[in-house]
Amino acid sequence: MRGHDRINTCLPDELLVEIFRRLDSKPSRDACSLVCKRWLNLERLSRSTLRIGASGSPDHFVKLITRCFVNVRTVHVDERLSLPAQLGRRFGSESFRPSPKLRYVKEKAGSEDSEFETSYISDAGLTVLGEGFSKLEKLSLIWCNNVSSMGLVSIAQKCRSLKSLDLQGCYVGDPGLAAVGECCRQLEDLNLRFCEGLSDKGMVELALGCGKSLKSLGVAACAKITDISLEAVGSHCKSLETLSLDSEYISNKGLLAVAKGCPLLKVLKLHSVNVTDEALAAVGTGCSLLELLALYSLQRFTDKGLQAIGNGCKKLKNLTLSDCYFLSDKGLEAIATGCKELTHLEVNGCHNIGTMGLESIGKSCQQLTELALLFCQKIGNNALLEVGRGCKLLQALHLVDCSGIGDEGICGIARGCRKLKKLHIRRCYEIGNKGIVAIGEYCKSLMDLSLRFCDRVGDEALVAIGQGCSLQHLNVSGCHQIGDAGIIAIARGCPQLSYLDNLGDMAMAELGEGCPLLKEILLSHCRQITDVGISHLVKNCTLLESCHMVYCPGITAAGVATMVSGCANMKKVLVEKWKVSQRTKRRAGPVISYLCMDL
Repeated sequence: MRGHDRINTCLPDELLVEIFRRLDSKPSRDACSLVCKRWLNLERLSRSTLRIGASGSPDHFVKLITRCFVNVRTVHVDERLSLPAQLGRRFGSESFRPSPKLRYVKEKAGSEDSEFETSYISDAGLTVLGEGFSKLEKLSLIWCNNVSSMGLVSIAQKCRSLKSLDLQGCYVGDPGLAAVGECCRQLEDLNLRFCEGLSDKGMVELALGCGKSLKSLGVAACAKITDISLEAVGSHCKSLETLSLDSEYISNKGLLAVAKGCPLLKVLKLHSVNVTDEALAAVGTGCSLLELLALYSLQRFTDKGLQAIGNGCKKLKNLTLSDCYFLSDKGLEAIATGCKELTHLEVNGCHNIGTMGLESIGKSCQQLTELALLFCQKIGNNALLEVGRGCKLLQALHLVDCSGIGDEGICGIARGCRKLKKLHIRRCYEIGNKGIVAIGEYCKSLMDLSLRFCDRVGDEALVAIGQGCSLQHLNVSGCHQIGDAGIIAIARGCPQLSYLDNLGDMAMAELGEGCPLLKEILLSHCRQITDVGISHLVKNCTLLESCHMVYCPGITAAGVATMVSGCANMKKVLVEKWKVSQRTKRRAGPVISYLCMDL
């Protein structure tokens, strides 16, 4: 077909645009845009989403992209993003993220890099954005410090079809929020976390304007937003389904108004020291459709409030209880009795919840798929035995600092929960080889195993895992009894492994042979590894993208150079600065990251 263009002569523009939209990867779309000018222009027409990061002159940059992409419906502006500037020069690319040296970096005179000043998108840039993308439906402005109410007013007036707006960390004021309420009558999703310039006045005007369409609202660290705002939400936002509140200035009064006025509420995340059982009782009575409830640091919340949730919220599927010190087994028993559809449960730092409470979950909540127990000293083996008997669908188990749980409990999980895919255990010192061997014997679907600082787990456990499971992710940092024998067994038995932490030279050689799909590896604090092990690894693991190798005394500058030069896909190498030669720095500067102490 050389010399004959069968595609451009036969396919109309509309069909090519539709083809580009259906491509499932960004690199494929970028490649298509380089074929010819027609494809470049049509591929730009197919783009509906853009991501913009920090830039040396962001306002001018916005002008350029608004000319190139006319059908954009979603824009993410995140000043935390920073990638090499050449990505921003390719207008066929979906992400525009200039050089990292324009963010955060400001070297002193005499350093190797020049001095650069940080620059952010401003109100002028937002004005251009609104003019260029008038059909915008979703706008995310993450930590855009230079954006004020003026820019927000401009966006609101020009983008009246806006449905989702994320203003996290932006110092916008009440006039901007009022303009959004007045102009964006289709707004459904609004995030105001860390918007310190807002007050009740702006929130009330927003609720009056677009309250009927609002379905999701997030507020955190806004000192001037009080119960008055929540009363407006309860009065005007009848369709609200998701509410996230993190404020010490909110009390029962505001939450009572929401519970009474928002009967469609499905998700409630609450972090407030002033909320009591009275407010939770109102939620249980008025929000019968609630599916997710997350309660953080409710110091005045007791079993009475949780019992009201159990009695009224029969559709509850996801429950998080964090640092609720006055809850006991009785509250969890009420949830088990009333919320039979529970699938996810996290108990974190609730020191009065013990074995009996979790046993009730095991007996009654047969749909449970994920369980997380963090800093639960009173929960023992019998609780996990009951979960193993009753929760056959469990797929993920997280245990952190649970001193009462040992091998007996893990064996119960292994025998009963054979669909387990993820097991994360950290600092549970009573868990040893016996429990993990049982996991390897019974849980054939396990793909993600993390055993951090479990001193009693050794090579015997990993041998059983390697023989019985097809792991993709393994972390055994801090497990000092695990040596090369255990890692070698994993390398031989788990060819799909893509993430690994903690090993030595012999294990590195086996990994190179047995796990060619490895993409991420953590070698930090591995004193047995030398440059020889690095050579074995990079010989066959050509897909490696990330490697942490700090505090490895056996690895020298030569080993660092081998890692960088031998892995073409490498994106990040974390290492001590003194181990990087000038030649390596010149060849792969952006790839290398240093410890903070070395900066």
